[in-house]
Amino acid sequence: MIYIIDDDRLMSECLERYLRPEEVKIFGNAIDAISNIDEDNPKLIFLDVLLDGPDAFTFLNEIVSYENTAKIPVVIVTSLNLDEKSMQAYGVKKVLKKETLTPEEVKKCLALI
Repeated sequence: MIYIIDDDRLMSECLERYLRPEEVKIFGNAIDAISNIDEDNPKLIFLDVLLDGPDAFTFLNEIVSYENTAKIPVVIVTSLNLDEKSMQAYGVKKVLKKETLTPEEVKKCLALI
């Protein structure tokens, strides 16, 4: 299972289409994703930074603090200018820009699994 955590429904649906035929679960906020993460045990997470409620950094701090979730690869999908190298401490493996996102970039992220 792959998680998409983004409060922009259109972006979530695009990512979901790009990831087919993988099983995907979409969340509009970090709280709902955290509530389900132990049960679902996702193998990859696509995460927007600016979310309604707790932001991506709160979510990342939460998942890296537990052994069972700390190793889940995370791909940030954002409009912000974030340095991929500085995000590695949070378990982030890749940063994708929303403005230039392509289906091929998203599909390449499946190699992180």
